[in-house]
Amino acid sequence: MQKELRQTLIFCLVAAVLATAAVVVDPGARTPDILSDQGELFFPDFTDPQAPTVIEVIDYNEETATATPLKVEYRDDKWLIPSHRDYPADAEDRLASTAAALMELTKDFVVTENIDDHAEYGVIDPFEEAASLSGRGKRVTLRDSEGEILADFVIGNEVEDKPGFRYMRIPGQRRVYAVETDADVSAQFQDWIETDLLKITIDALRRVQLNSYSINERLGRVEQGERLTLSRKDDDWRLGSRTPDSEAIEALTAALDNLRIVDAQAKPEGLTQNLRAQEGIELTMESFQSLRGKGYFINQMTGQLLSNEGEMLVDTADGLQYTLRFGEIADGPTPSQEEDEAEGAGGERRYLFITVAFSQARADEYGGDAEKGQELEEELRNRFANWYYVISGADFKSLRPSRSDLL
Repeated sequence: MQKELRQTLIFCLVAAVLATAAVVVDPGARTPDILSDQGELFFPDFTDPQAPTVIEVIDYNEETATATPLKVEYRDDKWLIPSHRDYPADAEDRLASTAAALMELTKDFVVTENIDDHAEYGVIDPFEEAASLSGRGKRVTLRDSEGEILADFVIGNEVEDKPGFRYMRIPGQRRVYAVETDADVSAQFQDWIETDLLKITIDALRRVQLNSYSINERLGRVEQGERLTLSRKDDDWRLGSRTPDSEAIEALTAALDNLRIVDAQAKPEGLTQNLRAQEGIELTMESFQSLRGKGYFINQMTGQLLSNEGEMLVDTADGLQYTLRFGEIADGPTPSQEEDEAEGAGGERRYLFITVAFSQARADEYGGDAEKGQELEEELRNRFANWYYVISGADFKSLRPSRSDLL
């Protein structure tokens, strides 16, 4: 009897232990689907930051309800910007750092799987056919040399009360994540190009001539404004017999030293060839229409190239003379508020036509390095021949001071 009672107690104890184990370790229990990939890498096969040869960034401007694409591609042994007519890019280092930052991203926190929440978090694909025109994010796609996608994201709003985190989504998927990232993926053309456009240093400046005329297209004549010449000897600038205001000089020379472009448009091939050869412009119908559309005209009597908003001549110690001709208000998309703030918010963007010429006499007069001047002239002439540049309204204003501004 005692033996049977003891066996019964043992069986009950074993049953109780097994029942408890079944509650604690349920082989049928699993992580909820919404958390199934939390903490994982977005693209685990993307391991080489040098692998991308193409980056596409599509940003959305809610003010104008337009999506603006930027594409940078390595082709024919050089970096180009196909979205801006194959303008040469200075992209290798920036793309590698961008790729490295995106390569390591993990799905830190799952936020939602509800499509209706995408607008709230700013992760609607900018090209997606959605009812909402707001709440669209920035799409960033990296591809390798075979065109295969290495990484693809829609980057949304910053996460409130969580500095350094942004909402992100993989295009075509519903799930939204909060991700820690400091990736700076710019969709601005000027952030992917050579920043030193003129290759001028302030120390090399010797003379600046400002010729503020305009073209009266209705009457077909030049309406002359101020002509000003600033000359420098040692560290002293002079405007005729007077000493200009030092702050005004600093502002002008800094504008030349730091001049950046916000866009570029290709010139017709024939016009480019004329400018490279330095044999004057052969005024074909294509060249005529192209020039006029940007605010530039050829004087039929003298062959001189004139511009809507006057010109500036800049001499440097190494014998170079730059001619900056200010043209028409540039066409193209209206800058977003972000772009306008970055450019200085100075008004409408303008076309800029740049030419450069070397003179041995100028180098001798200023005592500069003639050999350096000749080499730089060839490099810049070939670069400037290809493009109408577009500058911000702020730079346009800074490069056209009046006599009263300077004094």
